[in-house]
Parts: sequence; C-alpha cells; structure tokens
Amino acid sequence: MSTRVLGLVRASHPEPAAAVTVVAALLAAGAGHSASGVAAVALTVLASQLAVGWSNDLIDAERDAAVGRTDKPVTTGEVARPALARATAVAAVAVPVLALAGGPAAAACATLGLVSALLYNRPLKSTPVSVLPYAVSFGALPAFVVLALPGSPAPPAWLVAAAALLGAGAHFANVLPDLADDARTGVRGLPHRLGPVGSRLAAAGLLLAATVALVLGPPGPPSWAGLSAVAAAVAVPAVGWYAGRATAGRSATAFRAVLVVALIDVVLLVTSGRVV
Repeated sequence: MSTRVLGLVRASHPEPAAAVTVVAALLAAGAGHSASGVAAVALTVLASQLAVGWSNDLIDAERDAAVGRTDKPVTTGEVARPALARATAVAAVAVPVLALAGGPAAAACATLGLVSALLYNRPLKSTPVSVLPYAVSFGALPAFVVLALPGSPAPPAWLVAAAALLGAGAHFANVLPDLADDARTGVRGLPHRLGPVGSRLAAAGLLLAATVALVLGPPGPPSWAGLSAVAAAVAVPAVGWYAGRATAGRSATAFRAVLVVALIDVVLLVTSGRVV
C-alpha cells in the first residue's frame, strides 16, 4: 500500500503540481479571499493538477517505456494502470465539486481549465495547436480565482491575458529539454515543428509579452520594479542564448533562462494584489 501511494505521488508530477497550487493560493490571498476561500481554491487547483498529472502518465505509459523512463512509476510497475485510471477519474470529478464553493461561474471556469489540460494530454499534444491548451488552462486559473470571490466579479482582461501568455511561453520552455525523446516517439506538437531555435524564441517572446501585460495592465503608472522586470525579460533570454553558444548545453542554458523570466512573471502575478 505504501509503495502504491508513493507511486501515485510520484506519478502526479508533484513539483509542478505543488508549485501551481501554491501560486493559486497566493493569488487567492492577494485577490482578497478569506482563509476558507483560499483553502477552497487551493484544493480545487490541487485536484485539477493531480488529474492532469496522473492522466499524463497513464496516456504516455507506452512512450515512457519506449524511451526508458525509469522515473515513471507506471512503467516500473509501482502503480498499475487501472489504479492510475481510477485516481485520475476521482480527481477529475472532485474539481467541479470543490470549485462550487465559489459559485457556478467559478466551477465552470475551473472545469474549463481542467478539460483543456486533459485535451492537451490527448489528442492535442502532437498537433500544431499544442500550445492552445496551455494558454486556455493558465488563463482560466486567475479567472477562476477572481470568479470565486463573493459576487463572482469579472476577472480583469489583462490578468487573464497575462496568465495565458505565461502558459503559452511555459509550453515552449517545458518541451525544450525533451525534444529529442519526443521525436523518437512521434510527438509533433508546435514546439517540435518550430525546432529548438524557434521554440526558444517563442518562449522568450511570449514570456516578455506576459511580463509587459502584468506591468502595464493594472491601473496607474508602472512601478520601477515592474519596468525592471520588463528589462529583465528582455535581457535574461539574450544572456542565456549568448552563454549557451560556447557550450554543449545550449538547450539547457536557454531553458534555465526562460525559467527565470517565468519566475519573474509568477512573482508579478501573485503580487498584483486586489484585482477587483
């Protein structure tokens, strides 16, 4: 039993699941949710992340085995596929149920984000529109947080746009280290069609656009900290590209550079304060 539970935890992609859940909780606190509201948002997002992570490992089990992914519990036998399928179903059903604490509009938005992410796992991952689910699901996150506030206020367009751009940029950054393994197993999403250089440029451009939206979107003049973040979003990828030219790990260097910009965007997102 303990081995199975540990396997389920590992199959959930725990690091990104925890990171997204913490970001959602911080965003909810900054938006003005009560303690119970923050907890409801965090539980909803955690359930969604579990469903997406588990379904990803379930769907990709044969691909992961083909490329020798020993870090995947379903390929090593720690978790059986039927158990992973049941866990995915339970987590997916829990999302709209938990989200109803914030009202029907919030529940619909949380469900949209979940369905979009599941559609990425199959069938959109290997299509030219593979970036679309990332944009929709990331954009739905702050929209859900705002709609879950009392009275279900409309989320600001700049906040949703910035999160969608951040998600689209994250898609290209996330795929960069796995382009070779993906090619061996027939995955042909948009980053694979653009190639390493095109994907690096797309990630940097989208994350820069997200930074600009987060700095210029809120009412009032931009702060010096915000303008500095925009400057960093321009400089960091360029420095990463230059540093990677002389090394064999060019993709890894570029990947770390766009992650730095993504982290800046996340900080701007969760410190945006009350948005309604």
